[in-house]
Amino acid sequence: MAGHSKFKNIMHRKGRQDAVRSKLFSKLSKEITVAAKMGGGDIDGNPRLRLAVQNARGQSMPKDNIQRAINKGTGGDAGDYEEIRYEGYGPGGVAVIVEALTDNRNRSASNVRSCFTKNGGQLGETGSVGFMFDRVGEITYTPDAGDEDALMEAAIEAGADDVQSGEDGHIITCAFESIGEVSRALEAALGEAESVKPIWKPQTSTDVDEDKAATLLKLIDALEDEDDVQNVYANFEISDDVMAKLADR
Repeated sequence: MAGHSKFKNIMHRKGRQDAVRSKLFSKLSKEITVAAKMGGGDIDGNPRLRLAVQNARGQSMPKDNIQRAINKGTGGDAGDYEEIRYEGYGPGGVAVIVEALTDNRNRSASNVRSCFTKNGGQLGETGSVGFMFDRVGEITYTPDAGDEDALMEAAIEAGADDVQSGEDGHIITCAFESIGEVSRALEAALGEAESVKPIWKPQTSTDVDEDKAATLLKLIDALEDEDDVQNVYANFEISDDVMAKLADR
């Protein structure tokens, strides 16, 4: 789980390879298509599309795939996707936010609810845990973008709020409203980011023991495996010792 401790990053990221990569490309394509449908296919004139394409590039998504997704969005066959946010609790009282893009609200709600129920969680009403998170912008860079001091200086100049650096890279956060401006300033100083996106950042984190952690990670894996689910956020913290024990199971 990349960055679970050093970055205090509460968004669980799996390391499985081919299947995960295929599913990731599918989710990135859907976001590009929806962005193009909503705001047009001009990357420079469509901020949401620009961010979606930038994230796809950061994940090494082929150019042909990106262009096909844009063409689908502007060609009238993108479908009627709806953005939905689900909120609930996982094992150990961990707060969970799920973002989905779906063309079938009933299907999505049923599948997300099933994930919670089967993995020790409980789906709640909209707003039941959202107050525990702040909507912010997150911009990530790989380690080769520079050292911690260089990233900090560039972030301050760009108007960012915080920088967390570790062996896996750098995570820069900024106000949600400033994500476009800050990302452009950072790109001018450091080059293109690995990803630029709005996230739900927890105000506090909940420590999770070994047993609860195992079930919680199953819940998050199940949610992320859902085709309609784009992002999953949760306010947990798992220690290195617990992660090591889980790896040995």
